[in-house]
Amino acid sequence: MKAKTAKETLSITTKVVLPNDTNTHGNLFGGELLAWMDVIAAVSAHRHCKRVVVTATVNNVSFQQAIAHSSIVTLEAKVSRAFSTSMEVFIDVYVEDNVRGTRTKCNEAIYTFVAVDQNGEPIEVPELIPETEEEIRRYNGAMRRRELSLILAGKMKARDASELKKLFMDED
Repeated sequence: MKAKTAKETLSITTKVVLPNDTNTHGNLFGGELLAWMDVIAAVSAHRHCKRVVVTATVNNVSFQQAIAHSSIVTLEAKVSRAFSTSMEVFIDVYVEDNVRGTRTKCNEAIYTFVAVDQNGEPIEVPELIPETEEEIRRYNGAMRRRELSLILAGKMKARDASELKKLFMDED
């Protein structure tokens, strides 16, 4: 299976926040944004493995600022690391200034997807090759995030989390 670069998984979508997407304060429903992120992240994961993918976890969502009605929202998703059958996908969310056209990052999230076969069973995915500084930083952090998720799910003992240990242990 041929490894792929993170840039090969880049997926971008742009949306306009319409009235039916908003809450009583005139801002985008958080759940609507989660759905948009899930779809674009799934496209990114699919581009990496060329197989059917299913959402395994929503590892982190950071709603840093509200997104107002009529905003132009761009979501960019890229696989940050591939494990044996799963892929971590980072989603960055930007709001465009309708007058100046400048973009401001307003939210981000990390999702995990599993590639499955025709029977819904997990299957292997290609390795990921990070290239840019940001891709390398996200790639390296993915193992720590994975270990933490496994510990919280009761699937790993904290003593076995080698990458997390490195953060807290002095190495002499």
